[in-house]
Amino acid sequence: MNDPCRHHPLSRRQMLSRCAQGFGALAFSALAGPRVFAQGDPGPGNPAIRHFAPKADSIIFLYMDGGPSQVDSFDPKPRLDRENGQPIGMDIPPTQFDDVGTVLKSPWEFRNYGESGIPVSDLFPSVARHVDDLCVIRSMVAEFPEHTNANYFLHTGFGIQGRPSMGAWVTYGLGSEAEDLPGFVVLNGGLIPPGGLDNFHSGFLPPAHQGSVWRMGDQPVANTIPLEVSPELQRSKLDLVANLDRAMAKRTGDPGLIEAAIAQQELAFRMQATVPDLTDLKGETPLTRRLFGMDDPFAPTRAYGAQCLLARRLVERGVRFVELTCQNPAGTGDRWDQHDGLVKGHEWNAQAVDRPIAGLLTDLKTRGLLDRTLVVWAGEFGRTPMAQGTDGRDHNPHGFSIWMAGGGVKGGHIHG
Repeated sequence: MNDPCRHHPLSRRQMLSRCAQGFGALAFSALAGPRVFAQGDPGPGNPAIRHFAPKADSIIFLYMDGGPSQVDSFDPKPRLDRENGQPIGMDIPPTQFDDVGTVLKSPWEFRNYGESGIPVSDLFPSVARHVDDLCVIRSMVAEFPEHTNANYFLHTGFGIQGRPSMGAWVTYGLGSEAEDLPGFVVLNGGLIPPGGLDNFHSGFLPPAHQGSVWRMGDQPVANTIPLEVSPELQRSKLDLVANLDRAMAKRTGDPGLIEAAIAQQELAFRMQATVPDLTDLKGETPLTRRLFGMDDPFAPTRAYGAQCLLARRLVERGVRFVELTCQNPAGTGDRWDQHDGLVKGHEWNAQAVDRPIAGLLTDLKTRGLLDRTLVVWAGEFGRTPMAQGTDGRDHNPHGFSIWMAGGGVKGGHIHG
């Protein structure tokens, strides 16, 4: 058969030109479909119809920067008590610093909690009261023993930068239910993880799916207060910029990044009306503020409590993925990364997060949000069972623990 297209194939530009009359109908179907069929606003990259009913609509990732010790938190090892101070009786894979000391027992007692009887150390007395909602996973491994690559591996599944992060994949697959907020928000408590903003990047996915990093405070997002004297003036400026951008895209023939920039500008415009009210926590009841530890005498507890409360407000408004980062423990050690000063460093970090996390779980459950919100507590790796020096622990990617709650997770369960 004589196929004219075989000898004279259309270029992409020719195809787009000839098909232009049909694009209006496509645009209309994309705009009308989600509302007509009650699918919700799909947001960037969201499939119109899901092939299964999800149990979790949102994720709150409580990232414990530096690698908390599993043998001092959620994975007791009685053998460490028996062999404390002795040379460790096993072959040791290389550690970050290869400073292998003797066996070091946990400085904290473990107690059994809840109907499930899951053991939790005295570092987390408040979270321990929620063990029947937790699934503790003790079989985690990482492929990298140092922070930067381990963070890329944790956040993206690859040990090198440039890949899409968890939050980017979630918003790419599910979109966002919030028309006036980003689908992926990172709450910067003071420490951006080693590896930097690439931990929250969209990689090869459209740029609209990268994490939006918010500071904690009165103005978490820059430029939330318009400089223009009227909304009409600001609207006309945005329309002018969008027209100029689209003209540039037409000349270059590569509209992807420019369209993403236009979408981000429009989102920023809508956020100016939403973010100030969303992030103003002063209107919360005294009971809620106490629940999250915002009345605690320890300032880091109050700060992390504000992060947890804002995370709840974000998922309540349809944000898909919220990541909380740690604070900077000035003068007390390096986040959860205690190569020495284990007791002081871990107690500082645990005191900062324990009461707010327990408050978050309580609040989500009370509001009926826990069933559809997956809460994940994890660091990039764990710590060694033997000492580094006399009172620290080295990195341990070969076996560590995390926990999950809500979102269809089997509560009161230990895996691994």
